[in-house]
Amino acid sequence: MSQQANNPLHGIKLETLLTELVEILGWEELGSRIDIRCFTHDPSIKSSLKFLRKQQWARDKVEALYLDHKGIKVRNKPVSAKPRPAVKLTAQKTAAKGPGLTSGVNAHIWGK
Repeated sequence: MSQQANNPLHGIKLETLLTELVEILGWEELGSRIDIRCFTHDPSIKSSLKFLRKQQWARDKVEALYLDHKGIKVRNKPVSAKPRPAVKLTAQKTAAKGPGLTSGVNAHIWGK
């Protein structure tokens, strides 16, 4: 029980949290504050819960809005972002481009 002592969301179900936000803000305002398709296109509690349970980044935004609405300040709460795939640079992309380069990316556009 001491693990959740500083968690202001402890004991609040996601469904309760979302329902309260919808009652207060409405779907249109909720969709404008958090641009998620399940809030803007044919919104429902059921579809939104399904999405929020699968996407932690979206759930973090909804929880942050709820806490902000309630006036609860949370210190050092990490906001997880969507992980971006690592980009590997190939020799073709890193090669120096000069007047002698006759092939490469977009060569068909530049006539080289």
